[in-house]
Amino acid sequence: MAKRPMTLDLFTTLDIVDDDVSAVVDAYLADPTPGSVAFGDGFRIDPAAAVASHPFARTLIDQPWADTGLRRAAIRAAILLAEPERV
Repeated sequence: MAKRPMTLDLFTTLDIVDDDVSAVVDAYLADPTPGSVAFGDGFRIDPAAAVASHPFARTLIDQPWADTGLRRAAIRAAILLAEPERV
C-alpha cells in the first residue's frame, strides 16, 4: 500500500492552501480534543493526533513559557508533516 502524502505535499497539487492549514491550527487551538476536521480539497485530518505524533509540538504545547505564536508554529509544523486522509 502506498504511503499517504504529507500535508506539505498537498501544497504542490493545490489540494490545500495556507488558509486551509491555518484553519486546522485554529480548530486545534479552539478544541484540542481528538477528532478529524475537514480541510482543503477533500481531506480530513486529526490535528490532536498530528500534534501527539510530532515530538517537538507535543513537548512545546505544555510549556508555560511558550507564547501563542510559538505554539501556533509548532502545531502548524505537526500538521504539515501529518498524513491527512482523503475523503
